[in-house]
Amino acid sequence: MNILDPASEHLIGQRLMVGFDGRRWNADHEFCIRDLQPCGLILFSANIDTPEQVRALCADAQKYAADSGMPPLIIAVDQEGGPVARLRPPAFPRFMGPAEMTGLADARAFARLAARELGAIGINMDMAPVLDSACPEVDSVMLTRSFGPDPQSVTPMGLAVIEGLQQRGIMAVAKHFPGIGRTTLDSHLERPDLETARETLLRVDCAPFKDAFAARVAAVMLAHIRYTAIDPTWPASLSRRVVQDLLREQLGYAGVVLTDDLDMGAIIRHYTDEALLERIVTAGVDIALICHRGPSRDSSLTHLNRALEKCAQPSTHAESVARILALKQRFLPPNAGDP
Repeated sequence: MNILDPASEHLIGQRLMVGFDGRRWNADHEFCIRDLQPCGLILFSANIDTPEQVRALCADAQKYAADSGMPPLIIAVDQEGGPVARLRPPAFPRFMGPAEMTGLADARAFARLAARELGAIGINMDMAPVLDSACPEVDSVMLTRSFGPDPQSVTPMGLAVIEGLQQRGIMAVAKHFPGIGRTTLDSHLERPDLETARETLLRVDCAPFKDAFAARVAAVMLAHIRYTAIDPTWPASLSRRVVQDLLREQLGYAGVVLTDDLDMGAIIRHYTDEALLERIVTAGVDIALICHRGPSRDSSLTHLNRALEKCAQPSTHAESVARILALKQRFLPPNAGDP
C-alpha cells in the first residue's frame, strides 16, 4: 500500500487535526495518532511548560507517527501574540500582539521571533496571522487581536507575518475567512449572524485574504459565522457556498482549508458530531479541527468514514488529501521526527 496515495483508506484521518491531554508522552497521544491517524496535532497552554518539554513531546509524536507508517505530522499552535499566545514568559519570550504593532518592522520582528521559537521546539504551523479587519463602527470581538480597522492596515502587516514565518519553514494560517471583524458576538460562546452585503465583504473583509492567497499562505481557517448574504443556512466553516463558490471558484484559492475549533459554542450548540463531519465533507473543507479530548474527537474518524460513504462526490476527498499531502511535502521533511 502506498501511504502517499491520496485515495488510500489509510489517509482518511489526514482530514483531522486534533488536540490532546498532557505535557508528556502518554496513552492519549498514542490514541490520537494510532486510532485517528490525523494530519496533525494542535498544542494549547495545558500542553506547554518549557522549551525542552515541548521539544521532547513533538519529537515523540513525530517518531510515533513515522513508526506507525504515517506521513510527518503538522504540529500547530495559536501564537498570534498579545492576548492569544500559548508560548508565554517566563519559559518563552513575550510576543507582541497585532494590535500593539505600529508598522512593518514590528510584524517582521514578530515573525522572526515566532519562527525561531516554534522551529526550535518542533512546532511547524502557527495559527496566525489574523487577517480580520476590526470594524471601527462596532464593538468588534477582534479589536485586541487585529492589525487594524481596514485592509490598508491589515494587509501589509499580515503579509509580513506570512512571509516571515514561511521563509523560515513555519506554515502560516490566514484567519478567519471571510472575516469576523464586524461581529460583536463571540463564536466561542454562540453562533453569530452577519448581515453585511456580499459586495462589502468582498471589497473590504476578504481583501487581505486575497493578497494572502497570492502570497501562497499555507492554509486558511474558516469562521464559525453565518454570513447571511452568502449562505443564510450554514456558518462559513460548514458552507459549500463559502468554500467552493466563494473561496475556491470566485477567489481562486487552491490551498488547504480548515475549520476553526469545532468544540466552540457556535458549533456544538447547534450540530451533532455526525452531522458536522457530513457538512464538512459536503462543503469541501479539507481539515476538521477538534481541539479537545472528548467524544467529538474520539469518534471523529468513525463519523468521517460514514460521511465519506454518503458523499455524492467521492473524488473531492482525494483532492482534499492531495492538498494536505502537498502542503506537507512543501514544508515538512520526511525525517521530521528526527532529533
